[in-house]
Amino acid sequence: MKRICVFCGANPGHNPLYRNEAEKLGRLLAARGIELVYGGGNVGLMGVVADACLSAGGSVIGVIPQALMGKEVDGRHVEHRALNRLEVVDSMHTRKARMAELADGFIAMPGGFGTFEEFCEVLTWGQLGFHVKPMGLLNVNGFYDPLLALFDHAVDEGFLRPQNRAMALADSDGERLLAAMAAFQPEPVSNWLKQEKEL
Repeated sequence: MKRICVFCGANPGHNPLYRNEAEKLGRLLAARGIELVYGGGNVGLMGVVADACLSAGGSVIGVIPQALMGKEVDGRHVEHRALNRLEVVDSMHTRKARMAELADGFIAMPGGFGTFEEFCEVLTWGQLGFHVKPMGLLNVNGFYDPLLALFDHAVDEGFLRPQNRAMALADSDGERLLAAMAAFQPEPVSNWLKQEKEL
């Protein structure tokens, strides 16, 4: 994995542990020589992980929609102006597609609606066989326990296949998560989907 896309909050969260773990992830990516791809923000955990990666000598690519350029939150520009590369795109849809195109894998840190949506979308793309890249949740402080329980519930209720549920890797430790992602072997696209394609 030469590049990893990190989805995370535009807010820092209340618990300082979230910021600490974002800093650790940014430094870890830099130490491993893995380029960070993210949403180009200078605020919240987005700014923290990017700053930590840059400070540790890493390389960071941001992708941000034009509509967010020049905006401010708490006196800070939304866009990060000190990245190795900042790509400005026309929409949120284009942003997600471009980040997915650039990345060899995906990690979601704690965040809100946008983070949930981004991670679940790449999971859906993986389920459909549109990519075979590893996808992991950095489950800081048990933040994603309810979401993981929901995934398990979807399996129990027959809405999600176990092999697709297994695509959502999770760990509370960044190094272990990266190791699991490096070892990830995707299941072949399910037979039902192949049959649908043939119809």
